[in-house]
Amino acid sequence: MIEDKSKLSESDISVIKSIFQNLVENNERYDVDEIEFWFTNEGSWTKKESIIRIANLSSYVQDKYQQTAHLRIISDDDCGCGN
Repeated sequence: MIEDKSKLSESDISVIKSIFQNLVENNERYDVDEIEFWFTNEGSWTKKESIIRIANLSSYVQDKYQQTAHLRIISDDDCGCGN
């Protein structure tokens, strides 16, 4: 999927964001620290900048989704009367 692990392209970033977005939209949970830990220990990811960028993207997508999900929960029906 990602050809150059030392430098992420804009296309790579779009794919990564999409993967994390699909996870959060399907109520899958992930821990950003665990993602960074996995990449560090996986072996083929040698550039810390790429690992940090992916961890930051995962955090960004998760935070963004949680903020918009919270806004969807708030109802316009302040009185509870259905109007």
